[in-house]
Amino acid sequence: MKFYSSLMALTLGAAVSTAAAAEDVIKIGELNSYKAQPAFLGPYKNGMELAIEQINESGGLNGKKVELVIKDDNATTGDAVRVAEELISRDQVDVLTGTFLSHIGLAVTDFAKQKETFFLAAEPLTDKIVWENGNRYTFRLRPSTYMQVAALIPEAVKMNKKRWGLVYPNYEYGQSAAATFKKLLKEAQPDVEFVAEQAAPLGKVDAGSVVQALSDANVEAVFNVLFAADLAKFVRAGSQRNFFDDKPVVSLLTGEPEYLDPLGSETPEGWVVTGYPWYAIDTPEHKAFLDAYQAKFDDYPRLGSVVGYSAIMSLAEGIKKAGSTETEDMIKAFRGLELMSPFGSIEYRVADHQSTMGAYVGKLAKKDGKGIMTDIVYVDGKDVLPPAAEVKKLRPASASE
Repeated sequence: MKFYSSLMALTLGAAVSTAAAAEDVIKIGELNSYKAQPAFLGPYKNGMELAIEQINESGGLNGKKVELVIKDDNATTGDAVRVAEELISRDQVDVLTGTFLSHIGLAVTDFAKQKETFFLAAEPLTDKIVWENGNRYTFRLRPSTYMQVAALIPEAVKMNKKRWGLVYPNYEYGQSAAATFKKLLKEAQPDVEFVAEQAAPLGKVDAGSVVQALSDANVEAVFNVLFAADLAKFVRAGSQRNFFDDKPVVSLLTGEPEYLDPLGSETPEGWVVTGYPWYAIDTPEHKAFLDAYQAKFDDYPRLGSVVGYSAIMSLAEGIKKAGSTETEDMIKAFRGLELMSPFGSIEYRVADHQSTMGAYVGKLAKKDGKGIMTDIVYVDGKDVLPPAAEVKKLRPASASE
């Protein structure tokens, strides 16, 4: 009996110790498509790890250490919802963040609403996350498709081309970007015509056929939304056919190192793009981030690094402001939350829960056989977002918030 009493005491002691330890830790649950999108999400994970390290070295949050619990969503909505449920019920995380692909982000946005749990969508770009499908539990960090397209529209108008062709991956992000480009360019240039649209399966673009279709339509300019391997195939097919020689291109995300670096000497010069020219940003906040990142990883950051870092730092500031990780406290804290990011000051708007993180716009060029961005301008997110009055029409949830 003495043995069993001792064993029980040890077991209870371990349980109490574990519970006490858990009370001293804030768990951030993160889910993402790591296996499907490693080019972006590898650096993204590094950015998160740097932020966690800096937070814990400075004393943690509200007297507690911060722990990151990461799971892969396998780039499917079903797995994403299952993983989100596991993070909450089994891993007992305090808040959720992450997702890359827009349709995955939308699935977790709905999950957050159903489960009444706080969710910071770090990367997915579809406008629906904060507008049509927005809810009080979900906030979003990255500039949306609307914001990034709006940042490119002035340059597209300067091209003064009438016949445009569009190329995009045929899922939520690509469809959203194409629709926004057509809407905003038509408003700015009423005589514009969209004479060809090529919606390619994600990761399976038939680049030769796409280029041929655009050529057959006699397009004068192109709006491209392809990224990663699809982008490389499109660039190669167009260059081999001299398709881009006399046609200006406006391209979303192409200036991000994740997608620009692999192009190397094949970089199409002159394209107007959004991206991340880490080598040319001369601000104190970016220098501090760059130095810390290079010291830890002996590598330069990608845009994913900035997003991962800023997502964790956003959660940190929200938790400090809230004084807890309770959902209602987090929602209250995040509405109007301001913080400093590597891109400067950002704010999570009360009207739609969208952060004002902006985007860099510039032109592609080549230097030493590598692609770079030149003529760089930072477009602040607050300057390309609709006002609160318009958001009320776009966001049904605003009536009940």
